[in-house]
Amino acid sequence: QVQLVESGGGLVQPGGSLRLACAASRNIFSIYTMGWYRRAPGKQRELVATITSGGSTDYASSVKGRFTISRDNAKNTVYQQMNSLKPEDTAVYYCNAAQVVFPRSTYWGQGTQVTVSS
Repeated sequence: QVQLVESGGGLVQPGGSLRLACAASRNIFSIYTMGWYRRAPGKQRELVATITSGGSTDYASSVKGRFTISRDNAKNTVYQQMNSLKPEDTAVYYCNAAQVVFPRSTYWGQGTQVTVSS
């Protein structure tokens, strides 16, 4: 079992920055792909960014160049640096861990609200 706890959300003005953090209850990064998802009101859940166990990253086109996913293995924490925030980035952001080996368990954080508004 893995628990994921997200933090760092809040209210920010357009053009501002936030850093989200997702703390895992144990060391998992060697066998899990980590990801950030978001869900805006009235929209389906969207995959925002991923980082694999090998360190490869990928981003949705809407955030590429503005968001950066990273991890600190010693702290069991994955981060998402969010710069140049836009109102359309407003959503609940969720941390996800997907195990790449059997039994391929999947875990979700509770979500953290990001609101971009002037």
